[in-house]
Amino acid sequence: MLYDLTVVQFSKMLNNLNHILDKAEAFAALKKIDMAVLLNFRLAPDQFNLIRQVQIACDTAKIGVARLTGHMDSVPTHDDNETTLEELRQRITSVLNYLEGFSEADFGHAEKVHVSQPRWGSKYLTGYEFAIEHAIPNFYFHITTAYAILRHNGVDVGKKDYLGAIPYKVPLI
Repeated sequence: MLYDLTVVQFSKMLNNLNHILDKAEAFAALKKIDMAVLLNFRLAPDQFNLIRQVQIACDTAKIGVARLTGHMDSVPTHDDNETTLEELRQRITSVLNYLEGFSEADFGHAEKVHVSQPRWGSKYLTGYEFAIEHAIPNFYFHITTAYAILRHNGVDVGKKDYLGAIPYKVPLI
């Protein structure tokens, strides 16, 4: 279950984010807006800009999965120095490639592992708690904020862009 909730969904949403960024690039070209304006936009003075939202979404996906599976030693490093759309796309691709290396079998003990972070001190969460209480909500928060920044600036994105393809079923009659 945690494999589907993390690897599968994080990958889907990072691909959706790429699609949304494509729409932002087309919007900027059409409106003759420097893409840097959108990349550096923030919704509130104390909130991160679009670049940082993408960086944190990527970090949450890769580090969250690594913590759940005990693969912290294999997490790709990123220097958080992206300034262009192409650099953000490269980061997203790097994380997608990393996530592809995991299988459901890697999550065999993930629900029960103890997950901690330096800022938590001696506290920990079980893998299940970490996934549903921290990693997944944090990931979606930053994806949603990236979406909202672009939507606020007039980029023609909607719920279908955010959600992406849905595997609807047709009932058999």
